[in-house]
Formats: sequence, structure tokens, C-alpha cells
Amino acid sequence: MVGETMTEEPGKRRKLILYVAGQTPKSLTAIANLERICAEKAPGQYEIEVVDLKKSPHLAKEHSIVAIPTLVRELPVPIRKIIGDLSDEQKVLVHLKIGDE
Repeated sequence: MVGETMTEEPGKRRKLILYVAGQTPKSLTAIANLERICAEKAPGQYEIEVVDLKKSPHLAKEHSIVAIPTLVRELPVPIRKIIGDLSDEQKVLVHLKIGDE
């Protein structure tokens, strides 16, 4: 899942990481919105990982997360980030280029 497979099948591997802080309403909304957007606009195209910074606070600094929730499109490169509960579907699609690859 991490590291070695980064160059396999260029253009096919896509990964989104959603950084949240516990089970807050904003975090739960972001998770639900992300799952819905991916299911409707890019079904089966993205691996989604949810990282709870309350459980792993050191990851915030390591991954340069300054606000939560933050969604990071890690693959394909370039890395793209968007902050918020992901309720503006158009903003998410355009900013992260979901479904454009």
C-alpha cells in the first residue's frame, strides 16, 4: 500500500487521504461527502484512507496538515489539498481534478 508500488501502472493508481480529528460532525460530513463524490463521479478509481489526527497527532506535522478536515490527493502527482467538509462538490472535483485523469 505504501512506497514500492508508486510507479506501477502509471495513471491508474489514485489515492485520497482525508485527515480528520475524531468523530466530529464536520469530520463525519467530510467522510460522507468524499465517499459520495467518489462513488458518483469516479467509482472504483480512488483508494480512500481516513487518518484520525487525534489518534496519530504526529502525522499533522509530518504531512503539513494545518487545518482539518483536509483532503489530500496523493496520487496521481502533483499532490493537491483541499480544506473543509467537502460540501461544495464542484470545488472538490475541480480543485482535486477528480474524474479528470
